[in-house]
Amino acid sequence: MKKTLIVGASTNPARYAYLVANKLVRKGYPIVNVGRKKGKVAGVDIEDMDDIHTDIDTITLYVGPQNQSIYYDYILQTKPKRVIFNPGTENRELKQKLEEAGIETVEACTLVMLNTGQY
Repeated sequence: MKKTLIVGASTNPARYAYLVANKLVRKGYPIVNVGRKKGKVAGVDIEDMDDIHTDIDTITLYVGPQNQSIYYDYILQTKPKRVIFNPGTENRELKQKLEEAGIETVEACTLVMLNTGQY
């Protein structure tokens, strides 16, 4: 199963990051939550960027482009196979950096991908 890192994880049940975390866990995907506020989502602690995970298949972004620059190095050091830019997170600068590093970028909705078997 594709281990997924959620950047912008939230304990707020109204947020898409929360919904995706729970959907991934229900479908059997291991997750890592990274965010600014501590807590648990889908039974998994929300971490800060202290630990670099090197076994990540997919990073799914839930942070707007204006707040993403602090995550650039972290994402690149994680070396995922792909990064999903969910609606509202599209960022040409980060996309270019990822593609230069050989990381696949996808502009899509992770929830829709999960619901339609495209994940």
